[in-house]
Amino acid sequence: MIKFVRYSIEDSVPQWGIMNNEGNITDIEGDIYTQYKVMPNVIESSRVRILPPTDPSKIVCVGLNYTDHAKEMKMEKPAEPVIFLKPPSAVIGHKDEIIYPDMASRVDYEAELAIVIKNTIKDIPEDEVDIHILGYTCLNDVTARDLQKTDGQWTRAKSFDTFAPFGPYIVRDINPDRQDIKLYLNGELKQDSNTSKFIFKTKKLVSFISKIMTLNRGDIISTGTPAGIGPMNRGDKVEVEIGEIGRLTNFVR
Repeated sequence: MIKFVRYSIEDSVPQWGIMNNEGNITDIEGDIYTQYKVMPNVIESSRVRILPPTDPSKIVCVGLNYTDHAKEMKMEKPAEPVIFLKPPSAVIGHKDEIIYPDMASRVDYEAELAIVIKNTIKDIPEDEVDIHILGYTCLNDVTARDLQKTDGQWTRAKSFDTFAPFGPYIVRDINPDRQDIKLYLNGELKQDSNTSKFIFKTKKLVSFISKIMTLNRGDIISTGTPAGIGPMNRGDKVEVEIGEIGRLTNFVR
C-alpha cells in the first residue's frame, strides 16, 4: 500500500514523497495527481516537517453520517447528506497545534475519514466517482460546540483557524466504506467505530456534492464523525486513527 506524504525540509518548497516501511520518505519526481517517478534517494523522516496533504480550495464536511452518531444525538437519519464548509484558513497538518479560541468555552474533537479529490469535477454520477478520487486521509473536524448551539448554525463554530487538521498521508486503493476509525485523547480511546456505519457511502457523497458545486483538485470531503464526540482542553494531545491510513496527531494550545 502506498502512503503519499507532502513535506518540506527547513521551510523549503513543499515536495511529495512515499512513506516507506522503515518510516522514512522515498522521494518522488512529478505530480501525484497525474504521473510521477520514484527516485532513488531516501530522506530520514526526522529531517522533515510533514505538511497538510493538499492545499484545498474548500473543505466540504458532512454532518450526521453515522448510524451510531445519529442514535447518540437522538436524531433521525437524514434523507439527504447534510453539508457545510470549512475555509482553507482552518487547515493545519500532522503534529501542528489546534488553537483554542478565547471566545469558546467548549471545543470538541470529531474523528473523520476525508476524501481527496483528484480532478476538477461537476455533476459526476456515482459509477464514475472512483477515477476522480486521489485517495483518503484522516481529519479532525474541530468544533466550538458552545458556539454551535448559540448560533443555531455551524459556520463560526467550525471555521476558526486551525480547526481542520488533516493528514498525515494520502492512501489509495482501500475500501473507504470499511475502515476502523478511532480517536484518542491523551492516549485514552474516545471514539471507536467503523465506516461501514456510514449513512451515505463515499461514492454517494462525492456525486451528491458535485451536483451542488464544482470540486477542484485537492479539495477535501470529510465524511462525518461516529459516536463518542467530546471536549478537548488546552494542553491535550488528540489523535485520529483510521485503519489502513494511519494516525493524525495534534496538540491543543
